[in-house]
Amino acid sequence: MAKTLFVCSQCGNESPKWHGRCPGCGEWNTMVEERAMEAPRGGGGGSSLSRKAAKPARPVPLADVEAPALARFKTGIGELDRVLGGGIVPGSIVLIGGSPGIGKSTLTSMALGNLQGAGRRTLYVSGEESAGQIRLRAERLPGAE
Repeated sequence: MAKTLFVCSQCGNESPKWHGRCPGCGEWNTMVEERAMEAPRGGGGGSSLSRKAAKPARPVPLADVEAPALARFKTGIGELDRVLGGGIVPGSIVLIGGSPGIGKSTLTSMALGNLQGAGRRTLYVSGEESAGQIRLRAERLPGAE
């Protein structure tokens, strides 16, 4: 018999009813309604809901995880490349955080400028600064045209 199940899109917590705030991770508005099948009653006596085709996660020893060596993109900023393990991994996302004014945007602009200078395609996405602010900063940096 099909039943309704609410699953958190952030942590996967399941609940038989909707919550504005996920009881598992505390995030707001992340509970999504899904159809679930009631498990057949077995020796346990109770019924439980489970998502269709969900496979339980199993821990894997770190030594058993395969991590292929990938060529990295050098940013041209020695310490940044060192912190990133030798450069940026293709297809990865790097989040740079810190207090306002410490140089996150400048560092990012410099790294992207160096990558573009090396023939790489780059995209600078900002949720705080205007395109004009980004351009003015880029023009102040060494190597700007």
